[in-house]
Amino acid sequence: MVKLRLKRCGRKQQAIYRIVAIDVRSRREGRDLQKVGFYDPIKNQTCLNVPAILYFLEKGARPTRTVYDILRKAEFFKDKERTLS
Repeated sequence: MVKLRLKRCGRKQQAIYRIVAIDVRSRREGRDLQKVGFYDPIKNQTCLNVPAILYFLEKGARPTRTVYDILRKAEFFKDKERTLS
């Protein structure tokens, strides 16, 4: 099963997270299938590759709760009937 989850990057005390599509059995820093965006909590910036995210969601990928909240905050689900259950 594939999940959309955060992968930590950056320096100590200055975390930046990549949003990646990754197998559930992989470690947090393991090999990802594809990078689909990034999230900087310090500067409150988000960059999303919408076609790639849609592709993985249509194929059955499940976002983690944090990634779901980031996508919802970016109004990704505004005109889509997709929810996390």
